[in-house]
Amino acid sequence: MKVSIVKIEKSGLKYFFDTKDLDVSKGDNVVVETPRGIELGSVISIISIEDEKLTQELVPFLRHATEEDFKAQKINDSETLEVVVTTKDLVKKHNLDMSVLDAEYTLDRKRLLIYFEAEERVDFRELVKDLSYVYQTRIELRQIGSRDGAKIVGGIGPCGRILCCKKFIDNFDVITIRMAKNQNMALNPSKTSGACDKLLCCIKYENEAYTYLKESLPVKGDKIKYKNEVYDVKEVNLLRETVLIIKENDEQERIWLKKDQYERVK
Repeated sequence: MKVSIVKIEKSGLKYFFDTKDLDVSKGDNVVVETPRGIELGSVISIISIEDEKLTQELVPFLRHATEEDFKAQKINDSETLEVVVTTKDLVKKHNLDMSVLDAEYTLDRKRLLIYFEAEERVDFRELVKDLSYVYQTRIELRQIGSRDGAKIVGGIGPCGRILCCKKFIDNFDVITIRMAKNQNMALNPSKTSGACDKLLCCIKYENEAYTYLKESLPVKGDKIKYKNEVYDVKEVNLLRETVLIIKENDEQERIWLKKDQYERVK
C-alpha cells in the first residue's frame, strides 16, 4: 500500500498516513489528525509498504489544506506569544519552579499545548485550572528536555551558524563522550557542549567520517616507511589525511606525509 509521510510544520514531528482516500503528492499541504489533535502539515514523501509489515492500522488524511486553514493557523500562531506571557505570570503567582518556552494551539483550537523546562517534577494542577479558565480549551503542559528547549528557542552555535536543531534536526540521536574522544576533541565542556549544555549534535554526524579516516591511517607511535627508512609517527591530521615524521638531522626536519608517500610497517 502507499503511505504518505507528513511533517507537522511547527513541531517538526513526522507521522504516517494512509493515502487511499485522498489523492496527494509530495509537497501538498494537508490537514491530519495526530495524537496531539487536528494539525496542519505537509507531505514530505510517499512510499510503498507491504501490508504485513505495518505494525498498526494507519488513519487517512482529513482533507487538503484550504485557505481558511492557513488563516486559522496564522491566527493561532499570532496568539501564542500572549499565551506564553500569561502563563509566565501565572507561574509566578503559583510560585512554580519552571521556565515556560513556547505554546501552540491545534488547528481546531480544541487543545492548547504549553512547553516548559524544569529541573524536577512540577505540580501544575492549579496552574492548569487557571489556564483553562482563561482560554476555555483543553490545556496540556509538556515538560521537555534542554535539547528540545534549544530547538524551540533557537540561537547561534559555537560555529557561528544557526543551531542545527532549529534548522533541520527533527529527532535527536544519542551522543556519547566516546564520539568526542574519537575526534580528538578537547574534553572541555565549553568546547564540546552546545547551547543546550548537552554534547554538540555535530559530534554525532561527524563521527562516522572520523571513524572511517582512523581506519585508513596509522596512529601516533606507529611505524611507517618513507624513502626506505623507518620512522615513528609523531602526529596524525585526520582531516588532511597526513602524518608527521621527524627526520633526524641538524634541524630535526618535520615532514608531513600523505598516504601515497609512505608505507605502513606491520
